[in-house]
Amino acid sequence: MINLTLLLIGGGALLLLNVLLFVYAKKKFSSAQDFLDGAKSKLKNVKRDIDLERRSALLKVKDEVYKRRKDFDLDIKRQKIDLDHLRSKLNSKYDHIDKKEQDLDQLRRDMQQKERSILHTEDVLRVSETKLKNLYDTLISKLERVSKMSREEAKQSLLDTLEAEVKLTSQKWIQKVEYDTKATAKEIATGIIVTAMQRYFSDQVASHTSSIVQLPSEDMKGRIIGKEGRNIKSLEMATGMEFIIGDGADFITVSGFNPVRREIARRALERLVADGRINPTRIEETVEQCENELAEVIQDHGKEVVLEFNLQGVHPEIVTLLGKLYFRTSFSQNLLEHSREVGLFSRMIAEELGLDGQIAFRAGLLHDIGKAVSAEIEGPHAQVGADIAKRCGENDIVGNAIAAHHEEVPFTSIYSPIILVADAISASRPGARRETLATYIRRLEGLENIARSFDGVKKAYALQAGREVRIIVEEDHLDDEQVALLAREIAKKIEEKMSFPGQIKVNVIREKRSIEYAR
Repeated sequence: MINLTLLLIGGGALLLLNVLLFVYAKKKFSSAQDFLDGAKSKLKNVKRDIDLERRSALLKVKDEVYKRRKDFDLDIKRQKIDLDHLRSKLNSKYDHIDKKEQDLDQLRRDMQQKERSILHTEDVLRVSETKLKNLYDTLISKLERVSKMSREEAKQSLLDTLEAEVKLTSQKWIQKVEYDTKATAKEIATGIIVTAMQRYFSDQVASHTSSIVQLPSEDMKGRIIGKEGRNIKSLEMATGMEFIIGDGADFITVSGFNPVRREIARRALERLVADGRINPTRIEETVEQCENELAEVIQDHGKEVVLEFNLQGVHPEIVTLLGKLYFRTSFSQNLLEHSREVGLFSRMIAEELGLDGQIAFRAGLLHDIGKAVSAEIEGPHAQVGADIAKRCGENDIVGNAIAAHHEEVPFTSIYSPIILVADAISASRPGARRETLATYIRRLEGLENIARSFDGVKKAYALQAGREVRIIVEEDHLDDEQVALLAREIAKKIEEKMSFPGQIKVNVIREKRSIEYAR
C-alpha cells in the first residue's frame, strides 16, 4: 500500500514536471518569435533609412555636379573674354610694330641720303684743305722773308712769350688760391672749435679736495701731538706730510706737495680723530689701511673712466695713472676732469673733420698721464707720458699726440694739433681754472695802474671782478673828444699788457660840477 502510494506520488511529480517543462518551452518559443518579429521590423526600418540616405546623397551629388558645371561654364566664358582681350592687344602690338618698321625704313633712307651728302661735303672740304695748305705755305714763306726769322725761331719766340705770361698768371692765381684757402681754413677751423665748445657742457668750477681736518674739541690737539710730540712725528714720518696746528683754531692743515700722500694723510687723520685711539702703532696701521684703500680708489677712478667711454685694450698701468690724475690739479683744475674734456673736445673736432674720433679721444684722454708719475722721472711731462704710452702698447699716433701737445716735438699726424687745440680750449674756457687770491689782486691792481699811467686821469677803480675799469678824469684837462680817444688807448694798452678771459669794459667819466650856496 505504501509502495503504491509512493508510486502514485512519483508519477504525479513526474507529470507535474513535464507540464512545467512544456509551459517553459512554450514561453521560450513565444519570446523567440517576438524577437524574430522585432528583428524583421528593425531590418525593414534600416532598409528604409538606407534608401532615404541614398536618395539624399544622390540629390546632393546632382546639385554638386550642377554647381560645378555652372562654375566651369563661367570659367570658360571668362577665359574666352581674356583671350579676346589678349588677341586685341596682340593685334595692336602687331600694328605698332608694322608702323615702327615703316619708320625705320624711312630713317634708313634718310641716313643714306645724309651719308651721301656728307661724302660730298668731305670731297669739297678736301679740295678746300688743299687750297688752304698751299695758301698757308705761301703766307709762311712771305712772313719768313718779311720778319727775317725761320718758322722754328718764330715758334720759339712765341713759346717764350707765352711761358712768361703763364708764369705771371699762375703766380697771381696761386697767391689768390693761397689767400682764399687760408681764409676758408680759418673760418672752418673757427666754426669747428666753436661747435665743439657749444656741444660740451660741464660744471663751471672744478671739484676741489680739501686738506683741512676739523677737530671735535680742543683736547684732541694734545692727543694728536702726543707726549713730547711723538704722535705728530709718527704721523709726519708715516705720511711724509706736514701737519700744521694753529693756536686757537679747531682744525689741522695737512701740507705737502704730493697730492696722493696728502689725501692719505687727511684720511688717516680723520679716521684717528674719529676712533680716538692715537699712538704710533695705531698711526702706522691706520696709514697703511688708508694707503691700501686709496690704491683701490685710484683703480676705481681709472676703471670708471675706461668703462664710461668703453675703451678697449687699456694697459693696467695707464688705468692706474688715470686714477691718480683725480687727485692732481693744475691751476686748481682737476686733471682727470681736464683730461676727459680734452678727449671729448678732440673727438668732436676730429669727427667734424671726418677723422677717427676714437683715436682722437684716446690721445686727448691720455695727453697728461705724464703728470701722474713721480717727479723723479726726468723730462717734460709730455715726453714722459708719450714714453709710458709707447711702453703700454698705445698707437704711434697717440704717442706723438701726447708728446707734441706742447709743441716740444714735431707733429707727425693731424691728430697732434687737434689735441693741442683741445687742450687749449679746456684750459681757457670760462670757469675751468681758478685764480689764487694773490693773482686776482695783482690783476685788479694791474688794471688800475694801467689806467693811472695816462695823463689827465684823476682816479681809477677795477670793478666786477676785473671785468670793468672805471676811470674819472680831470674835466678841465680833457675835452669830450679826448676822453673817447683816452678810452680807446687804455683798452689797447690793456690788450697788449694783460692776459684775461672774455672782455674788460673801459668806462671813462668826465663830469664838471658847479656848486654854490645860498645864504
